[in-house]
Amino acid sequence: MWTRTRTLLFTWWLWGGAAIWAMATGELGHAAWLGLVAIFMRLAAPLERPPLYGLEHQMAAGTKAFLESVAGATGAPFVDGNHVTVLNNGDEFYPSMLDAIRHARRSVTIEAYIYWNGEVGRQFALALADRAHHGVPVKILLDAVGSATIGTEILQTLEEGGCQLAWFHPIHWYTIGRFNQRTHRKTLLVDGRVGFTGGAGIGDQWNGHAQDPDHWHDVQVRVEGPGVVALQTGFVANWLETTGELVTGEDFFPPARAAGETQVQTVMSSPVIGSSSVRTLYLLSIVCARKSILIANPYFVPDGAAVEALKDARRRGVDVQVMVSGAQNDHWLARHNSVRLYGRLLEAGVSILEYDTTMLHHKIMVVDGKWATIGTANFDNRSFGLNEESNVSFFDHEPIARLLEIFEEDRPQSTAITLESWRRRGLHRKVQEVVASLLQEQV
Repeated sequence: MWTRTRTLLFTWWLWGGAAIWAMATGELGHAAWLGLVAIFMRLAAPLERPPLYGLEHQMAAGTKAFLESVAGATGAPFVDGNHVTVLNNGDEFYPSMLDAIRHARRSVTIEAYIYWNGEVGRQFALALADRAHHGVPVKILLDAVGSATIGTEILQTLEEGGCQLAWFHPIHWYTIGRFNQRTHRKTLLVDGRVGFTGGAGIGDQWNGHAQDPDHWHDVQVRVEGPGVVALQTGFVANWLETTGELVTGEDFFPPARAAGETQVQTVMSSPVIGSSSVRTLYLLSIVCARKSILIANPYFVPDGAAVEALKDARRRGVDVQVMVSGAQNDHWLARHNSVRLYGRLLEAGVSILEYDTTMLHHKIMVVDGKWATIGTANFDNRSFGLNEESNVSFFDHEPIARLLEIFEEDRPQSTAITLESWRRRGLHRKVQEVVASLLQEQV
């Protein structure tokens, strides 16, 4: 009922009708602000909705039928011949990313929601500028909102080095219709053969090993092989939209060459097409689980379909564990919307863990210990209905074992939430949650 009420409150034509009525009655002041609210509601509306039917669990995750279904439903095939490495925290992924850039011979492309001013940003800028100076094409696509604090020093370094930089969906009066659609991807591709993606942007917050609240906990995945082509395709599409330049040639799309034996599925999700491939990926994985579901995600705000899917998994006897960012969460709206929804999941027997050491920022899911996905998509409506996202999925034992190991390493630093403690959280927090819920679709 609350979801329907909230949906009605955010229906643009309702506010537009009120504006027309106010204008007809001579209340021009009221008509003006009601009209502005109607415009905002129209522009802020998610472009994608969750599925209402078809979430049956007739096949087990990891089986041939499951893999064929998830490939068909998302439009992302499995590609053989890859090597996958899981990198935990900045101490592992930043040196690997910088090393790949410094050894680039053909091309470097970056699509990033976050590129912030600071020491890490300067290191990347110097490495990228050096490659461009030596004749390697370097193309950088940054989100105009997420990377707004990149700073003039880094921009000057990139420009003087010969890098090409473009801004995804800059905010102007004539682009107001797309202001709420952001690229949340964090992809780095080198020579069209090596790719990185995951939760981390380029910023000092990710440096270190999650040792304190100033250094975030995150996980990246390094993929080498033909599986990175889809990441490059996603970059090329958004670069074309932004700059008008079509990127082609062997520098960016080299001949396929196997680098390992792992099959990977690279999902490039965009709400513009009318359905979220990442949402489909997550829901199919949940409904096909037979033994266990492990989710680690900072902004865990499941919609009604996801809540019911998780509850149904528990009824089937599946062990469901969700780890979220706790007291150190940097997003007030996401935090309170998430806590508000704990009750329904706890009552169903879902285990909820709040990671409290620092900001937990990675986005992973492991199903039955043999199927995993990792990428940029949060478990919330903004990632599903508004953002450009990228996720890499695989069923290879070694990287999955590493993800399970990271989850277990984080368990002692997390607090298990009980139904009793959730019910005792206090009136003040409950009021905040109700207020936050008004903007649930924008989280």
